[in-house]
Amino acid sequence: MSSGTHHTTDLLVIGWGLAGLVAASEAVAAGRTVTIVDQEPRTNLGGQAWWSFGGLFFIDSPEQRRMGIRDSIDLARQDWFATAGFDREEDAWPRRWAEAYLHFAHEEKRSWLRQKGVGFFPVVGWAERGGYTATGPGNSVPRFHITWGTGPGIVAPFVAAVEEAETRGTLTILPRHRVTALSSADGRVIGATGDVLAPSGAVRGAASAREPIGQFEVTAGATIVSSGGIGGNHDLVRRQWPARLGEPPASMIAGVPEYVDGSMLALGENAGARLINGDRMWHYVEGVRNWDPVWPQHGIRILPGPSSVWLDATGRRLPVPLFPGFDTLGTLEHLRTTGYDHSWFVLSRQIIEKEFTLSGSEQNPDLTGRDIPLLVKSRLGRGAAAPVQAFMDNGEDFIVRDDLHDLITAMRAAPGGDALDADRVRLEIEARDREIDNDFTKDAQIAMLRSARAYRGDRLVRTADPHRILDPKAGPLIAVKLHIVTRKSLGGIETDLDGRALGVDGRPVPGLYAAGEASGFGGGGVHGYRALEGTFLGGCLFSGRAAGRAAATAV
Repeated sequence: MSSGTHHTTDLLVIGWGLAGLVAASEAVAAGRTVTIVDQEPRTNLGGQAWWSFGGLFFIDSPEQRRMGIRDSIDLARQDWFATAGFDREEDAWPRRWAEAYLHFAHEEKRSWLRQKGVGFFPVVGWAERGGYTATGPGNSVPRFHITWGTGPGIVAPFVAAVEEAETRGTLTILPRHRVTALSSADGRVIGATGDVLAPSGAVRGAASAREPIGQFEVTAGATIVSSGGIGGNHDLVRRQWPARLGEPPASMIAGVPEYVDGSMLALGENAGARLINGDRMWHYVEGVRNWDPVWPQHGIRILPGPSSVWLDATGRRLPVPLFPGFDTLGTLEHLRTTGYDHSWFVLSRQIIEKEFTLSGSEQNPDLTGRDIPLLVKSRLGRGAAAPVQAFMDNGEDFIVRDDLHDLITAMRAAPGGDALDADRVRLEIEARDREIDNDFTKDAQIAMLRSARAYRGDRLVRTADPHRILDPKAGPLIAVKLHIVTRKSLGGIETDLDGRALGVDGRPVPGLYAAGEASGFGGGGVHGYRALEGTFLGGCLFSGRAAGRAAATAV
């Protein structure tokens, strides 16, 4: 093992995901020197954000207004706080962060990003629709803006800024540097120590070795922890699983790479930071196993339109309003009461062609590549988009058959399919189809479909014309086995509005800051119990900017 190396810098940033890149770019713009360390090879610069769909939450944007959406900060505040459900003493700072973030999303975020060359797809998506009353959780209007270029498009300007600073000599990037402790002196965090890991040729997202070949130390005027959450560490997810959601799943798939391990949270706590809301987390229930995986247990989330019939493992339809895309946490909570770790979508070819999108930059080559001809073909042409078709052809969770009897038989033959009651599945699908014949119905999901199509964006690219699933002209029939896919931590290091880490006494820990998912995307839990979507990347942007600016001012 080689001898240790020592680096001195104004700001140390631990973690090169979006929050860390934003913080670093703000600090170098303020004239500070910055060192970024990360345990992964440099191929992973940009972290989880690079893999994302690029969704951003805006309020009363030009895109919304062009789509006929009337939004306001008052309506957004109503939705955010109803969705968050803040109910704890430790929610004091998260509440403040939520209010500040709403103003950011309403006033400055879009113009700030546009100045950096970031553009947006013109059709605004409607995520987390709720389906309750006006004071319940969910988005009252569409607010999900897709970055033109998806995750790589939102990461690009900040990568460019740090690489330009690296060329100038004001910023240093140290890959394969794993922090094992934060350093303190005289009650102040003054940097970090850790292991230098052996070089790795692992591709982006793939697991890399952890063999140490040396040690390092960084001395800094301020240290920013932006190392992400715990979604890649399933043991830690299960340990922090909240009792209100029932027993943790025995089987889960991973929506994030293995390096999202939560290791820096404990190190931050050891340095005096307070961790709050660790039992709040955001995992999706529409996960499918990736037929071409990059990381261990690689799962992809389906971004569904609202038409698929959602059945539990036994074949019972989920209760109102747990329709696809309506209430992620409510659906997760319900499914944990069934005694099974999986559920099912049943749908038609017509639905999958119109409504299925797969989350992730690599699953959306049209948007990621800014390819307009491919976009028109994928979103408006006949047939499923190529990535969806690839899952239909190769994915172990997709079943395609010409009639319901054969579909149910194949579902029952799948692992765990013996729980499925064939008669119940037939009853649910046939009963649902009878409700299509009239323009009015008691079936709440069908009523929601017709309401959704009143929105131009849904009618154009997101919601199929309501039809009988068993109509041969709409076939073949498709079943998709769905898994819980781990994704986001909604709690973390408690911070004030400058991103300063707070101790158990409520006072800032001198020299220590946190941003991004490590800070619960701000304050230790800006989302509360639930998220409105499009808010995770935005939380990285906002908290990274706040921490970078404040730390640069402080040193």
